[in-house]
Amino acid sequence: MESFEELLEVSTRIHGHICAGQVIGVRMSMLGLERIGIDDPRGRDRKKLYVLVEIDRCATDAIQSVTGCSLGKRSLRWMDFGIMAATFVNLETGRAVRITAREESRELSKKYCPEIGDKYRRQLEAYRIMPEDELFSVQEVRVEIPDCDLPGPPKRRVQCAQCGDWVQDCREVEEEGRTLCRACAGQRYYRPL
Repeated sequence: MESFEELLEVSTRIHGHICAGQVIGVRMSMLGLERIGIDDPRGRDRKKLYVLVEIDRCATDAIQSVTGCSLGKRSLRWMDFGIMAATFVNLETGRAVRITAREESRELSKKYCPEIGDKYRRQLEAYRIMPEDELFSVQEVRVEIPDCDLPGPPKRRVQCAQCGDWVQDCREVEEEGRTLCRACAGQRYYRPL
């Protein structure tokens, strides 16, 4: 795997700017990959890796950049928990770790870069050098990934009885003996005009 600085440079380019979230995401990914035994996430190990992210912020772009996992490849899953955390899963071995950024690392940044007055710049620089155990909490976990959420071709395609849209990967809803898409079952996030 590339060095931290190389991975951060690529991540920053993809994300559009450097920030503390980029540093956290790159370091979190490197630690997670190491702990589950993935050496080449974008190469020979790419089909072994699955990542669940719990926040839709800057660190998620860094995690995607480092791991090569993405929503489109179905190897990255967003769990809307609002926590600066990610779980790295080795699909081959079942080994998984959930890594959470420690909230206290914000305050600890003063210990590592006291000369920097601006808290965002101080965190950015401190997170580069802070020991992993002060920056992250690591927990070994077990993750049950349903077949319909695994990478690969769609497991099933069915047509909505109401609107006619095709629904993939077990996302349909059975209601009164009819197969519906989630929108027709009342879970619409949009309103037709």
